Amino acid sequence: MIARLTGKILEHDGSAVVVDCSGVGYGVTVCPDDQGRLSLGSEVSLYIAENIKEDSFDLYGFLDKTRKELYLQLTSVNGVGPKAGISILSVGSEQQIRRAIAEGDTAYLSRAVGVGKKVAERVVVDLKSKVGLLASHDATSFLHDDTISDNDEAVQALTALGYSLSDAKQALTSIDKNLSLAERVSMVLKG
Repeated sequence: MIARLTGKILEHDGSAVVVDCSGVGYGVTVCPDDQGRLSLGSEVSLYIAENIKEDSFDLYGFLDKTRKELYLQLTSVNGVGPKAGISILSVGSEQQIRRAIAEGDTAYLSRAVGVGKKVAERVVVDLKSKVGLLASHDATSFLHDDTISDNDEAVQALTALGYSLSDAKQALTSIDKNLSLAERVSMVLKG
């Protein structure tokens, strides 16, 4: 297992750098912001995460050990591979990402290339209490789907009165579902 590489930066190759370690050049994928801090010819020490597959042996490097640990947490989530993990780390600082996870900010996490809403939600659910910050009470509020169904009787009544489907559903979102049909429709009509 390769845990750390120390050597000289020989070249930048897309999202990777080549690190010369005693005459052996290792290709290491790094986050774009880390790559900007690695100049050609400079000495570097990278914490390494390996991804070994049947047909490849990929190395991912991090200047900070805590960033590598966050990457390993991210890639432990079902649906988050090495590229998505790097992509998530690229949307902000390590602290911003930890805060987004703890607060359930799936929109922030979804900014990462290749990371959709469902994957961002899975990251929050799996890691909200593991990122070293106090998790928000409503971090996983997206799990409770409070949307109004097209088949809701109040929606159907309002559409019969001339409301569009989306306007009817929107108007009913702030009204208690436990009220009677007549009360719900009446409250919408009263505005």
